[in-house]
Formats: sequence, structure tokens, C-alpha cells
Amino acid sequence: MKKAVITLIALLSLVACIPNSGQSAEIDEAVLLVTIGDIQETFVLEDLQSLPSEDVSFNGVFYKGVRMSTLLEVVSVNPDTLKALKAVATDGYSVNYDPTQILKDNVLVAYALADGSSLSADDGNYRMVLPDEGGKLNLRMLAELEILQ
Repeated sequence: MKKAVITLIALLSLVACIPNSGQSAEIDEAVLLVTIGDIQETFVLEDLQSLPSEDVSFNGVFYKGVRMSTLLEVVSVNPDTLKALKAVATDGYSVNYDPTQILKDNVLVAYALADGSSLSADDGNYRMVLPDEGGKLNLRMLAELEILQ
């Protein structure tokens, strides 16, 4: 009996490791989640591209993206009531920002390089660009913006 249970567990483990090649693969679209309390809004690349864009430079690289102030306006956040913003990367790394850091005209949520090409694999689908701040505040692989009012 014990041997049968161990064999069954081993078989189930092996089955779980087999890739699901019988079904068509779905492409996960890159989503940026914006959370304001209990409200969540999602943006895909096309949503961000439909907003007014800006180009800024950080460490000699020119990025294209949406001004943070524009994105906050789209999600109906009054900059005067903004207390903080937390940016979270796909790997769990996060950065907390003071409103004075992110409400500058040159702060972007970047989705491409200025020449229109995709961001690097290290940058991920989206990234924060704060040209006046240090490297660690320019979060790469951006997945979520948590807004505290």
C-alpha cells in the first residue's frame, strides 16, 4: 500500500511537470496596474501609447512615455491630495516616492525608447524614469503603481 501511494505521488508530480502542448499558447499582454485604495485600473501598451507622450533622457538613454502627471489625471487623482506613490516591479522590488519627486514634468512611465523601439529586456515592458534622481529610483520592470491619497 505504501509503495502504491509513493508511486501515485511520483506519477502525479511527473504529470504536473509536462508542458501543456495540446492547447494553443496565450500571449500574456503586458499590463500596468494602477491601484488607488480599493479601485484598480489596468493599462496595456496601446492605452499608454494613446496618451500624450514625452521623451526624456536618463543616463544617456532617451525614453518615450507618459508623464506621471498625465497618468494621474487619467485615473482622476488630484495631485494636491497625493500623499505618496509606490512603484512595484515584476520581481517584487518597490520604490516609494514623495509627490515632489514624481510630479515633475520630466518624470515618465516609459514604454519605449525615444526612437520607438522596445525597452530592453532588463527594463521590462514599462519603467519609471526620473532624470533628476538616482538610479535606484528609476525602477525597471514596472508592474504596478499604488497611489496613496
